Amino acid sequence: MSWRGSTTVSDRIFASLPYLLPMVEAVTFGFFLLKQFPPLAVIFTPILILWSFYTSVRYAGLIIFFALFLLVVRNEKISHFIRFNTMQAILLDIIIFLFSILTDIVGLVPSAGFAIQTLSTTIFLGIVVAVGYSVIQSLSGRYAEIPAISDAVYMQVR
Repeated sequence: MSWRGSTTVSDRIFASLPYLLPMVEAVTFGFFLLKQFPPLAVIFTPILILWSFYTSVRYAGLIIFFALFLLVVRNEKISHFIRFNTMQAILLDIIIFLFSILTDIVGLVPSAGFAIQTLSTTIFLGIVVAVGYSVIQSLSGRYAEIPAISDAVYMQVR
């Protein structure tokens, strides 16, 4: 849905870049799956490299989160398409944070290893699918409509 105007190639590329944040955050949930299926680790090697840099900088997630929100989402000089996709990536990142709290709570239960593995793999695959869909839509110049998340994004991005 490109009712806000046409998008240029650079807008499409810049709109898909913020989705690196939820992908890098989701890698921590994907380690169980990547260990069981080594060919997947080859596919996710660029994300794993970014993850190693990301974890080496203290508070990198918080800094990137606020930088994207304050410098991109709230800047009305940037096209609506880029701001929409940036806010959607931020909301996906918030969802990952909430799921990390959930896995921490499940981890308190004795002998919950299998439950944590299943939950982590499900979260990882869900984020990979959501990010993949969003990036493909962004590169196509269309708004990625994810139920409930996109509605919240429309409320934030004017």
